[in-house]
Amino acid sequence: MAGKGKGRAIGIDLGTTYSCVAAWKHDRIEIIPNDQGNRTTPSYVAFTDVERLIGDAAKNQVANNPINTVFDAKRLIGRKFSDPTVRSDMKFWPFKVISGAGDKPMIAVTYKGEEKQFSAEEISSMVLTKMKDIAEAYLGTTVTDAVVTVPAYFNDSQRQATKDAGTIAGLNVMRIINEPTAAAIAYGLDIESTRFVPKNVLIFDLGGGTFDVSLVTIEAGVFEVKAIAGDTHLGGQDFDNRLVKHFIKEFKRKTGKDISGNPRAVRRLVTACEKAKRILSSSFQTTIEIEALFGGIDLFSTITRAKFDELNVDLFSKCVEQVEKCLGDAKMAKSLIHEVVLVGGSSRIPKVQELLQKMFNWKKMCKTINPDEAVAHGAAVLAAKLSGEGNGKVQNVVLLDVTPLSLGIEIAGYLMSVIIPRNTCIPTKREEIFSTEEDNQTCVTIKVYEGERSRSTDNNLLGQFDLLGIPVAPRRVPKIKVCIDIDANGIMSVSAKDMGTGLKNKITITNSTGRLSKSEIDRMIQDARKYKLEDEEYKKKVASLNALQDYAYNMRKAIRRSAKRGAADRKKIEDAYESFKQWRHFNQHAHADDYKKKMKELEYVFGPIITYMD
Repeated sequence: MAGKGKGRAIGIDLGTTYSCVAAWKHDRIEIIPNDQGNRTTPSYVAFTDVERLIGDAAKNQVANNPINTVFDAKRLIGRKFSDPTVRSDMKFWPFKVISGAGDKPMIAVTYKGEEKQFSAEEISSMVLTKMKDIAEAYLGTTVTDAVVTVPAYFNDSQRQATKDAGTIAGLNVMRIINEPTAAAIAYGLDIESTRFVPKNVLIFDLGGGTFDVSLVTIEAGVFEVKAIAGDTHLGGQDFDNRLVKHFIKEFKRKTGKDISGNPRAVRRLVTACEKAKRILSSSFQTTIEIEALFGGIDLFSTITRAKFDELNVDLFSKCVEQVEKCLGDAKMAKSLIHEVVLVGGSSRIPKVQELLQKMFNWKKMCKTINPDEAVAHGAAVLAAKLSGEGNGKVQNVVLLDVTPLSLGIEIAGYLMSVIIPRNTCIPTKREEIFSTEEDNQTCVTIKVYEGERSRSTDNNLLGQFDLLGIPVAPRRVPKIKVCIDIDANGIMSVSAKDMGTGLKNKITITNSTGRLSKSEIDRMIQDARKYKLEDEEYKKKVASLNALQDYAYNMRKAIRRSAKRGAADRKKIEDAYESFKQWRHFNQHAHADDYKKKMKELEYVFGPIITYMD
């Protein structure tokens, strides 16, 4: 049964390139197909002169509308415009990204003839809305709650931004869960051998835009994450980009023309390179064939698997380095790993699998779970558990996740004092005692950082606040207790208390690094509702227009073929049809009600004639 009748709960894998949704149904977790019958949906949003498109429809028209088709929003979420990775990615995006308030990256598109600016959270919320709609259509009921996945190495800001995106989409995000942890749940739930015997599983999750590796011990339904590592900016898109760079250089060398400044040409090349990458996972060579790529010149070339591996060798090496780091953090030898589970579409790349096998003494990689669906499957298991659905196996799942980065505060000398080390099991709460740096100091500033560098300024500042009213005293005398509390989503609150007076101040890390304020979220929720209503209105308009055109055409066709009516009636029909065509030409922006009204006018003319024929 669904929990408390408030609506169903679903699991969503919000991916960089593709997203997937799953839910408990028919006594099992089911991956939910979209309206095109596909089990994954492109994380694309397109804006045109007349409508907004999400998913397959958006990706299918990207070559014709590249500057207004947005993808890779996940690579922007929780980041700043000045971030070097953002500036690097912008070279490959046909859409425009500009700097907004607080150095927040904003995506600028033209929608219905007007320039609009959207944050990464808003674009992600549109994809989440699509996944919510897909689930509701399949389940036949309202969906209110969701478990949403994020890369394990997403920082605090990126996690909160993802949760904000869910709120904008009208979802109550019950839990933010790490993608490899969700995959571990999908893998481990059906492994009977782990019921009483611990099994050490390394989840290798290489997706479209992010890479994570997690070491999880599974025993009797308990999933304990021992360590995580990864890179939030490494994945299939980077492999595609290497191919794109290669062919741009080749095209320029052969023709003397540089296509890098032409968004449509680059987009067509990206699509071809993505296809080639997939083919090279099963073939040793493939061709790139694009007619009239630029200036009427065709691109016909070949790419071998060996060349692809050469172009990406450094990126593949990064993957191996992160696996080594994860094992080192967990203090676990490779020989103790029982299974290496491949997750994410890019884990299909033969060279990646070869490097992993070599690393683990040619151990056979586990491919028993679908790499594109495993994350959504695991998220749906947790959603079912939290909402009271599912069988006993689901309800017995216990998840022990960890923090991706160390957390602490700045102390004298701009050093970071770590309070919660990385890979600490969450939820968690830890406290430490600090003091003043100067005599008679009545105020201290608590600066909260996350990261692994010794110097605080080399890490990521999450937020800061002041503790005022400390009694006058020599330095090092006051006792100030700092507490960091992290919830199950990995989102934290920090408090500081003067032990002598009981004075206290705290901060829930919310808007210190370019996150959305409550007022911004409220505005975006209203905008999301407005856009959804506009989408629905446009669908009604198109349906009404199609019905009207079909009716007019079919009636004329039927009367033309009939021998029962004379020339006068035939002329009346032809005149009415021509009048309709002219009306349609001069009323391109008519509404659904206008089409319905026109339908009644045609029925008034055609109806009596058709009735007589019958």
